[in-house]
Amino acid sequence: MQKGIHVWTIKDNYRLGNDINSKVLAFAFGLSAEIERNLISQRTKEALARKKNEGAVLGRPKGSKSTRTKLSGKEERIKEMLQEGISKSAIARRMKVSRITLLTFIKKNGLTI
Repeated sequence: MQKGIHVWTIKDNYRLGNDINSKVLAFAFGLSAEIERNLISQRTKEALARKKNEGAVLGRPKGSKSTRTKLSGKEERIKEMLQEGISKSAIARRMKVSRITLLTFIKKNGLTI
């Protein structure tokens, strides 16, 4: 509205422009959206608390992290590059992963030379 833009809704034929009625309508829409967001958050928190009180375990179980990674199946190639003296940063760039991901993979799979 500050930049002279007008918004028209097709279904309900609302017009939001620079006049006071438009500002009141925009405020009302914003307020109702905020109230709805708060109600959704409250319902979600209540449902999670109820599930927890019923004894359900919330979240991902410990140790259930996927064993498949972007580097799975590339162990031999990574080991060859390490033996060739290629830096870990360069290997990570070639494999299109972050350096930390590569270092974690090397440590987890015992690929040190």
